[in-house]
Amino acid sequence: MRPTLRQMQYLIAIADTGKFGDAARQVNVSQPSLSAQIAEMEASLGVQLVERSRRGAMLTIAGQELVRRARNILREVEDLKAVARFGRAELSGRLRLGVLPTVGPYLLPLATGDLHRRFPELRLSVREERTVDLDEHLQAGEFDTIISCAIDHENVHHEVLFSERLYVCAPAEDPLSKGEGPVRLKDLKGHSLLTLGQGHRLNAIIRELAAASGALVSTEYEGTSLDAIRLMAEMGAGIAVLPSLYALSEARRNKGLNARLIDHPLARREVSLIWRDTSPLAASLQGLAGPLRAAAEKVLRSE
Repeated sequence: MRPTLRQMQYLIAIADTGKFGDAARQVNVSQPSLSAQIAEMEASLGVQLVERSRRGAMLTIAGQELVRRARNILREVEDLKAVARFGRAELSGRLRLGVLPTVGPYLLPLATGDLHRRFPELRLSVREERTVDLDEHLQAGEFDTIISCAIDHENVHHEVLFSERLYVCAPAEDPLSKGEGPVRLKDLKGHSLLTLGQGHRLNAIIRELAAASGALVSTEYEGTSLDAIRLMAEMGAGIAVLPSLYALSEARRNKGLNARLIDHPLARREVSLIWRDTSPLAASLQGLAGPLRAAAEKVLRSE
């Protein structure tokens, strides 16, 4: 009896979580069902795959090798499904899109109308995730494509959508808030910069800016959203560093927002539409880039 795809999925969940209970919750089955499937898999292969103990579950050498191969198999299966969904060059059916939370809410609403007109049979399934999670789930075949920074992903192809600069938003009493025009890197010296948590490309960029300018990265507060960072800055917790797509969108809604451009090459990021270099959807995905790029340009042309 051969291992089933479901059994492979269960074993990968154990590898990722290290516990039967957590693995069962991840794949949305009961723990006894998952345990029974793993035991059946071991019996059919004639080898122990998981070492069970009170501390959790640890893969044996055979289990580690099987997980490595199972990840590849499941990714190929997802690509096979994608071929069936997108049998033609034009986009139709359900497309699983992962997107940075610092991009999605400010880009996708501007693009949906154009996307629907161009691809009326397309249905986007969108999920926001950190950079590191986008990469993991793209490589595992859980996303067909992602919107992220290509520098953070290997074994991919991409279409650049836009390049955006970074702005600072300071408390009303801070000199940075009172001035006008671009902020120089040296103006950030000694300031506490607010950022998102680890695993975000924006976090890495802001840490580079802090190191180059003599600023500090706040250890007291790491935001979960750009809105949260901006609000904390307005309350005096530090200086918010915001990408231009967000900053310009908010400036239109909030006339009292004083966001000032950081005038330095480090204060920039390039955002792309990204897919696996083995993806069968490459030709279709290239057609998706145009409307997304046009939507970003509508906002960024006002810089």
